[in-house]
Amino acid sequence: MNILSIVIPAYNEEDSVGSCIERVLAVEPELKKLGLDGLELIIVDDGSKDKTAEIVKSYVDRGVVLIQHKVNRNYGGALKTGFRHARGNYLAFMDADGTYPPEYYPKMFQGLLEHNADLVIGSRMAGIESDMPLTRRIGNTLFAGLVTMIGNVRITDSASGQRILKREVLEKLYPLPDGLNFTPVMSTRALHEDLKMIEVPIRYEERAGESKLSVIRDGFRFLFTILGTASTYNPVRLLGSLSIIAVVLAVLAIIPWLIAVSNGVENRSAYTPLLFVAMTGVIAAVNLFSIGTAFNYVVGLFHRRPIRQGLLGRPIFNKPLEMKFGRIGLGLLIVGAVLFIASLFVNNSGEPAWFLLVPSAMFVMTGIQLGTNWMLVKTLDQLARRDLRVEADLGAASEDDNAVVIRRTNEMKKVTSEIDKALV
Repeated sequence: MNILSIVIPAYNEEDSVGSCIERVLAVEPELKKLGLDGLELIIVDDGSKDKTAEIVKSYVDRGVVLIQHKVNRNYGGALKTGFRHARGNYLAFMDADGTYPPEYYPKMFQGLLEHNADLVIGSRMAGIESDMPLTRRIGNTLFAGLVTMIGNVRITDSASGQRILKREVLEKLYPLPDGLNFTPVMSTRALHEDLKMIEVPIRYEERAGESKLSVIRDGFRFLFTILGTASTYNPVRLLGSLSIIAVVLAVLAIIPWLIAVSNGVENRSAYTPLLFVAMTGVIAAVNLFSIGTAFNYVVGLFHRRPIRQGLLGRPIFNKPLEMKFGRIGLGLLIVGAVLFIASLFVNNSGEPAWFLLVPSAMFVMTGIQLGTNWMLVKTLDQLARRDLRVEADLGAASEDDNAVVIRRTNEMKKVTSEIDKALV
């Protein structure tokens, strides 16, 4: 049977849970017109101290399922409890505070069917008039932009709490956190698991009373969990972005020094801090990117598929850049050695030629970093390909065995034919 199970977590929502239940039950006829056999409504009372549970119990005779937590397990924990007890092959969820409109569920389910989507998000940021406060609108825009950047798929509302998903995709989405960061982590994992995710615009109304969401505390939690989740799929995209920032800072720092040189300024001691920033930026950029590429191979071993860095989903280089780190590192070592030797012949009133020695050290350190990273990447690449090569070798052996069997079979047919002729 095609059943849509709608899970609603509720914590001290006695003022709104009743009307929320009524509105959800009212959309069942429209959902049945779309091919569903029924609607299952599950309310998870997450340790409420008010009359939330008593109000929900009054709807049990209308088929509403009540699950009670003895202690509060937070938003995500309540949703996961509801999913475990749900009977439907389609799962949905929303808040109990009246902010999300269940009247949009038929439209969302229709979108899921028409696009054969795995996950449908009710977007509060997709054009329909919304009563969302400005601070939360800005925060959601930033988080959606971050998820879009690291996932290469445009998302307008990564934290929406009204969704529909196919039950079978839960295995790919789990593990999910117990807190309010449940939804942005779900969005991030869905993108990296190559699930088909679409958005349907919905209207959002600000809740009456105090919100349980802390803009600052939960905002930072959203940020760090999005980045943390993304790093378990494609670390080099995050670290590579940081390396680009480091390169930009290095270039900006070196420009004033180059201008001073071109203008013939002899005393350039005032530019020494800028040179330090520039060299530090270059070293940081190389380290961040090279470490990120190594992390990608480790992640690829875990997911049993190659994880490639790229721009807008496309590889930047025909051959992975990290496979050239050995030659690049060797080249930098040579440059560093040449600068060091040159410093020995520069007469600077008996003082060391720091303007050559410092870059020499930078090139040598960077060359060593790239060389060791190349060795690490090559090792990880060999480990990642090991199973594929074993399967290929076993497959080749099987083909050889078949060839032997065919040859022997033909030989037996020839012998049998000669025996038949002899008998005749």
